[in-house]
Amino acid sequence: MAQRSLADAMELMAAAMAQEAVSRTADRVAQEARIGGEDELRLERFMNNKPPIFKGGYDPDGAQTWIEGIERIFG
Repeated sequence: MAQRSLADAMELMAAAMAQEAVSRTADRVAQEARIGGEDELRLERFMNNKPPIFKGGYDPDGAQTWIEGIERIFG
């Protein structure tokens, strides 16, 4: 009888631990989704400012203009 009670207690403890793990995982997934959503909003806000496009190559004046345009957005 004592062994059965011990086994039942161990089963309950295992179930509680499993439920806690599921809960923590769900919380972590929800938090990551919120963070991802915030990142998407930041990108959308940045793109709404129509950032200048630097096409590369040797163009010091173009590079300076690009930097000033990006700084204007972040300012």
